[in-house]
Amino acid sequence: MAQLSRGAALLRDTTIPLARAWNSWSSHPAEMVFLPLGVRITPVAYSAHLQRATLFPPGNTISFGEHALDGSHIAVTLNYGGTRLAWSWRKQSPFEVCGTWKTEATGEWGLRFWFNLCLSAEGGEMVRLVDGATLVKVGTRYVALAASIAPVQVTGHETVEDLVRDYEENGYFHLASRAIESPVLVQRFNLEMMPDASIAAAVADDPGLAIARARMLAAARPAAPEQKLHVGHHAGALDAIRDVMAWNSVYDEINRRPYTCISRNWNQSKFGGFGVWLDDQFYHALATSLLDAEMARENLAVALANATPQGNLACLVTANDAWIDRTQIPVGAFVVRLLYERLDDRTLVTAAYETLRRNHDWWWEERDPLGRGLASYGSSALGEALYVGTSFGARNESSMDNSPVHDDAEFDAQTRTLTTYDVGLNSLLCFDAECLAFMARVLGRNDEAEALEQRAEALRLRIRTELWDETRGIFANRLRDGRFVKSVGPTSFFPLICGAASEEQIPLLLGHLNDPAKFAGAFPLPSISRDDPAFADNSYWRGRIWPPLNFMVWHGLRRNGLDEQASRLATESYGLFRLSWEEARLCPENYNADTGEALDQPDTEGFYGWGVLMPMLGLAAITDVAPWNGWEMLNEGGDARVGPLQSPAGLVVIERRAGRVTISQGDHTLLSTDVPGRIAHIRLQPGFASLSLPSTIPAGCSVVLPAAGGLMVELARIANVDLSVASDGTIPLPAISGESRHILTLVYGWTLLQAGNPHR
Repeated sequence: MAQLSRGAALLRDTTIPLARAWNSWSSHPAEMVFLPLGVRITPVAYSAHLQRATLFPPGNTISFGEHALDGSHIAVTLNYGGTRLAWSWRKQSPFEVCGTWKTEATGEWGLRFWFNLCLSAEGGEMVRLVDGATLVKVGTRYVALAASIAPVQVTGHETVEDLVRDYEENGYFHLASRAIESPVLVQRFNLEMMPDASIAAAVADDPGLAIARARMLAAARPAAPEQKLHVGHHAGALDAIRDVMAWNSVYDEINRRPYTCISRNWNQSKFGGFGVWLDDQFYHALATSLLDAEMARENLAVALANATPQGNLACLVTANDAWIDRTQIPVGAFVVRLLYERLDDRTLVTAAYETLRRNHDWWWEERDPLGRGLASYGSSALGEALYVGTSFGARNESSMDNSPVHDDAEFDAQTRTLTTYDVGLNSLLCFDAECLAFMARVLGRNDEAEALEQRAEALRLRIRTELWDETRGIFANRLRDGRFVKSVGPTSFFPLICGAASEEQIPLLLGHLNDPAKFAGAFPLPSISRDDPAFADNSYWRGRIWPPLNFMVWHGLRRNGLDEQASRLATESYGLFRLSWEEARLCPENYNADTGEALDQPDTEGFYGWGVLMPMLGLAAITDVAPWNGWEMLNEGGDARVGPLQSPAGLVVIERRAGRVTISQGDHTLLSTDVPGRIAHIRLQPGFASLSLPSTIPAGCSVVLPAAGGLMVELARIANVDLSVASDGTIPLPAISGESRHILTLVYGWTLLQAGNPHR
């Protein structure tokens, strides 16, 4: 880290919110970093039995536990040489963090297993031993690390890797590395003398204050466990989303930015420091938006930064390579639309629209070389990436690299595209145009919106007529010579999401979707029909279950009002996720479609970002925000509580109990009702509220809107019936039975309350 004059230090990052400054930013999951100063606390273990030491890199030595997005509490199990430690971090304030270890199992005599805590700063500043604590000064600021029990000894090293070498070359009896000043100072403990202990670090502008705070916190009792985010029906879905996104959120040292990586296990080993796969990054923006709007913006910015001068968003950019010759399936506009509707933030649309529009136009300029109005995957003559100008490179664009739906396709070297019109691609391009039109209208660009809407409608017609295989009663890829591709996968249902499937086609599609010999069964949806010969391969996209496919098909079902079918798919998808998550804390890239296993073959990453799309479907059984029903919550199923989570009304908690569902913020109820079923299109604004209620409303039901209590109500109506509003905001509802849903509208004004109460 560069040093400035007069003792000032150049901050490594000035954009990270202070609440997230201490976090597990590095490639070593157990390490805690104070990002503004580049100060690191690094756990290292040495096993005399193995005669080796470890920095606990991603892999078998780590089992990921709970992890708040802001790093306020982190839990991880450390495994080495048969010894197992429960290790946790907990913040006491933005500048203070505590760590605790507890020995759960020993693989050797505790005296011979050493647990070490290293303090260092990335600028190479000297760390000093002061009054039993290790202390580093960065610029004008001090960071102290103290333990609840005195270490056996303190040693000094140039790097943490030098500590590893010292142990492996000299063992634990070696005393020559003792030091009181070094770039890395290490407090050494063994598990015979210190099986359980605590440490604490404090940042302050005075060395004595930093040491005193660290000592006090290290000696304090551990805080109470955090409350679960999701209990009851589909319990743990929101907690799982949080933990996977938080563990995979790191600091990109090369591009100097925070982001949620594809998998923490790959960030260094596979990509050389950072790796951004386009669609994954959009999904990460969507998942983090449930809990932290700022992280969603960061992840969206990283995805958009992959834009090329040619117009496309690059498929993959890593420290080693850039796949600029291809992109990935167009999900970005859909994700931004979902972000906008959840966060109610127009700036997200402003930031993304131009880039996503250029990417959309690029598809038609580069991937419809024959001017057919139907697109194909391809690989342009650009860059030096792996697989550029090959059939495999073109298949990368689909994400489904080795899928049997590509087996019949050839790579046309002249047009640099595959010789198939892909039904999944064209359906998503159609939906992309629709979502871009929505964004254009948000921005007041109505002429552009109209042109995009016309493009979407023309493409819907082509999909409906040209990619429908009448013989089999299903949508399928089509070769340019007119033949349909034999293999079909979940992308055959993607016409549902863009509205291309006709009323006559939908029942036939559902027949395939519900057939256990095709896409149903104990674990849906296999990436290729179960009766396809390639299904037995069980290799990547040849038969395995992939979260993005379930996610898109679910949205397609929702768009078409097939809520019962969608609910079943969501429940089964979350049930599949829980098999690996609850047993082994795995969030896999894909699953065996017969057994539901995650790691039954060697090609699956076990802690993959887009795996959270499965628990997101589980969460949707409680609440969701999407184009089909706006902000909605379900008053059916068992009792449940989720949140705080982001909503159009800000951070809220949604609770379902004894037949009543409630939205609250802290101690304040925003909305409560005992109407059973799906409460949709919820809008809660100052002076205005509206919601869509089910077609049948039983007698005796009510809606409670406390914000309207005691105020002048200008309008309260449902189904052309005027309603009364009690002083506490209770609105009794008439019993209604019909075929269509009912909109409840409430408009209330500003008025003086009775004497002694403030204005509202």
